[in-house]
Amino acid sequence: MNWLVLVSISTILYCINIFTDNYVSDYYFKGKGAVSQKLFYGWGWIVVTIPIVCFFWQEYVATPFLPLFILFVAGLMHGLAGIPYFRALELDDSTDLGIFIQLAPVLYLALGWMFLGETFSLLQLIAIAVILLAPILIVATTRKRSRKIRMRAVFYSIIYVTIAVIANLIFAKTDAGALSIIPKIAMVFLGKGVANLIIVYSQPKLRKRFKYVAETSRKKVLVPLAINGTIGVFKEITYRAGLILAPAVAIASAASDSVTPVVIFFMGILLTLIWPKFGREKLNRKTVIVHLVATVLVVVGIVLLQF
Repeated sequence: MNWLVLVSISTILYCINIFTDNYVSDYYFKGKGAVSQKLFYGWGWIVVTIPIVCFFWQEYVATPFLPLFILFVAGLMHGLAGIPYFRALELDDSTDLGIFIQLAPVLYLALGWMFLGETFSLLQLIAIAVILLAPILIVATTRKRSRKIRMRAVFYSIIYVTIAVIANLIFAKTDAGALSIIPKIAMVFLGKGVANLIIVYSQPKLRKRFKYVAETSRKKVLVPLAINGTIGVFKEITYRAGLILAPAVAIASAASDSVTPVVIFFMGILLTLIWPKFGREKLNRKTVIVHLVATVLVVVGIVLLQF
């Protein structure tokens, strides 16, 4: 399958993930620590990994330990990135978060400049400035009493994106020899699962909060968590397969990032109109116009990065 098709599929799944995360965090875990969801996802990633490891056992045995460990570390980093991600979701809505995390292409270029000796063109510098205008616009148009909260959401989003970008680069650049795509991705799954469980089991209050939410919701929360987790698995597989097959990591990232804010913007409006409890977006004229302009800025900036 073409890498662009894989990245496009992963983008749609990723957007659904963001809205589902926002819904579950606000509806079930509001004020109870959204990070505690990692108890469910931690075991989920490990359960998914076990049959893959068993099926591709011969490939794992034939692969040196070091690349396997590096892939595992990339997964650990993604698991840790979930902490600032859920913190941001607790503070802001899906559309804003979708715009904030489109700073990924900027970070790819910055890391390439710092560690790979790559250089910026004047047009790319202009593109970076255009992309950065999007979160600035959202924060600037926020009421003063809510501005500090939104700034915190931006801060957590930047931390999340930074960790995720570094982990993606590690994953894409790791030479695992004859290890095929699925078992390579499974090592990341394993790392994510272990990281999630470490986060939760190192903080007893998170386990108690998850248990409380599960009991008070009569375990209804487990259904959206399971659906979202399943979507997340397919999102990870399609996106990472796209990263491996694409001519360059930055190209795959840019293709995904240029579409994501548009999909999130229109999906947010549609879901809010059809199912307000799930979409949960503010549809007053000012908010829609600001989000539309910010989305256009992000898309234009990412397109300019390609020249």
